[in-house]
Parts: sequence; structure tokens; C-alpha cells
Amino acid sequence: METLSTDIGSMHSDIYRTLGLKELRKGVFRSPRVLRLLSSLLDKSVQKNEMLLETAQIKDVVTIFHGLRPPTVSIRNYVDRIFKYSGCSPSCFVVAHIYMDRFLQQTDIHLTALNVHRLLITSVMIAAKFVDDAFFNNAYYAKVGGVSTEELNRLEMKFLFSIDFRLQVNVNTFGKYCYQLEKETAGVLLQIERPIQACRVKESWSSKDDSTTCSSTISR
Repeated sequence: METLSTDIGSMHSDIYRTLGLKELRKGVFRSPRVLRLLSSLLDKSVQKNEMLLETAQIKDVVTIFHGLRPPTVSIRNYVDRIFKYSGCSPSCFVVAHIYMDRFLQQTDIHLTALNVHRLLITSVMIAAKFVDDAFFNNAYYAKVGGVSTEELNRLEMKFLFSIDFRLQVNVNTFGKYCYQLEKETAGVLLQIERPIQACRVKESWSSKDDSTTCSSTISR
């Protein structure tokens, strides 16, 4: 995996450093803060949705992303495992968060303990393929995520068709989600303008509106 290109003198260096999107020194392994923030946000979403489903007696839509019972591994440990073994860049988790929001906005699914793990491994794998210069095959990601290759293949296709293959992420949307993670989970207001190099978002991707509203998965 190619390391992130950063501009040390950039006015955005604080937000990159805060989220852990800046490149670490060679040989230094540290879990990026974005992993903890995303895990916390997803945990809150799951708790809120499960309480809503229970109190309102709403029956959630069951899909191929739903398991029979919640996995024993926590969201935080699962996210850390994916990062440790997948070799994907920290920015992939921001992009995966965007993809998960798009998926939830296009379906009637609520994020719960029964589906969050499968949605995570699927969205991170797709983000790695779209964002990073190097990535593994589906069989490897399946082992990392604790599912079979056949199942992950089905999850990937269902996910892609559900979001209408809308994988493009412009720099403004990426910036909003970085800001959202920092603001909603840590309560720190930090401004982001154009996180291009440090976050591996390429100007060639898109400068147009990608029609993604920056709505948190907490709402689904």
C-alpha cells in the first residue's frame, strides 16, 4: 500500500493529525484516531436504532447483511482488526462511512448489531478498491472479516447495486465527513476545506456535487 502523501506545512495538518490520517514515521504502528471515532459513532447508532426498534415495536427489514445473532467481537475490535490486517489507508474508513450512509439512505435498513459488522467489512473493502493503489482480493478480506468468500462476494454485489455503484466522493463530501466524525464524536469543532493530498482524495475524482448529504449513520 502506498503511504499517504502529506504537506507538513498545510493549514489542514491539525485535522489530519487529529484523525490520524497523516502518515506515520516508517516502522511506527499506531491505531489512527479515526478508527476510534468511527467505532464510537457506529456504536451510538446501533444503540439508538435498537432502542427505537424495541420501543416502537418496529420490525426491521432482514437482508443478507443480517446475522442470526450479534457477533461476539465489538465494533471497535472489529474495526481495529480490519485496519491491522487489510493494510488499507485510514482514509478508507472515512470513505467506507460515506458508503454506509449512502446504503442506509437507499434502503429501509436500520443499523443494528446484526448487520453492522457485515456492512463494515463490505464498505471498507469497496473503499480500499476505489481509494488505495494496492488492495487484496475478496478471499483475503473475507478471512479478515470472518465470513466466507462466497458470502462476501454476494454482500459486495448487493451493496454496490443498492448504492447504484455511486462510489465517487468529492473533496467537499470527504471533508464534511471528517468534520462530522470530529464534531459528533469528540465534540471538537475543527474546520476542513480541501483535504486532498493528506487524505488521499484526488482532485481528479470529482469537483462536482456528488449528491451525498452529510447525514450521519446515527440517523439510521
